[in-house]
Amino acid sequence: MAYNIVLVEPEIPMNTGNIGRLSLASGSNLHLVKPFGFELSDSRLKRAGLDYWKHISVHIYDSIDEFYAINNGKNMVYLSSHAEKDYCSIPYEDDLFFVFGKESTGLSKTIIEKHRDQLYKIPIYSDKVRSLNLANAVSIVVYEGIRNIK
Repeated sequence: MAYNIVLVEPEIPMNTGNIGRLSLASGSNLHLVKPFGFELSDSRLKRAGLDYWKHISVHIYDSIDEFYAINNGKNMVYLSSHAEKDYCSIPYEDDLFFVFGKESTGLSKTIIEKHRDQLYKIPIYSDKVRSLNLANAVSIVVYEGIRNIK
């Protein structure tokens, strides 16, 4: 069993480092789509990923177009606060790609509109909170997926 965690244009190195550690712990692959808001050599990324970073299965893409070209035909779901469906209703299966947007703005409108049928959200029960931390959101979805297919 392996999932694929996709971060489109991640901006915060500590989030990416934590998600890298999560990908290793969960047996998932990490896909990073440029541009990044940091350098991969950033010490904050390495510190958040601890000494695990060298063991993480990381795939790096120069653009979203390259990501789609290489992963054409793969089963993907998209996570966004603009979705109607709840993440618990994701049809979890082996090799599924979970696509997350950047911390400041999430997924682009183009991606949201093009993949509306595969769009899911994590519900937020307070009108005082706009969104969850990206690393927390990835954790919720990945471990719900593990729970569902074990």
